[in-house]
Amino acid sequence: MLPGGKPEAGESAAQAAIRECAEELGLELNPDHLTVLGVFTADAANEPGLTLEGSVFEHPLPGEPRAAAEIAELRWLDPALPLPDDLAPLLEHHVLPMLPAATGP
Repeated sequence: MLPGGKPEAGESAAQAAIRECAEELGLELNPDHLTVLGVFTADAANEPGLTLEGSVFEHPLPGEPRAAAEIAELRWLDPALPLPDDLAPLLEHHVLPMLPAATGP
């Protein structure tokens, strides 16, 4: 699944994305470089029977991500290759299918 979480009180989706990437990946995102890819609804990956609404952003990679708080491991995926069968629904059904068009062939 993607890094992220629920916005804290008074926090926008963009502010939550910036905070969560710092906490979970050790990356400091520049708010001026954050681009909205969309808001999607999908089944929750780790809470059967629940759905989530996720605001998804794009940002140039500002450094080397590392597994930090709440993250056990990182994995790079190429959306043009066959995908593993253990992906979160939001990632599998909404985010990855749009990436080839957004990043080129």
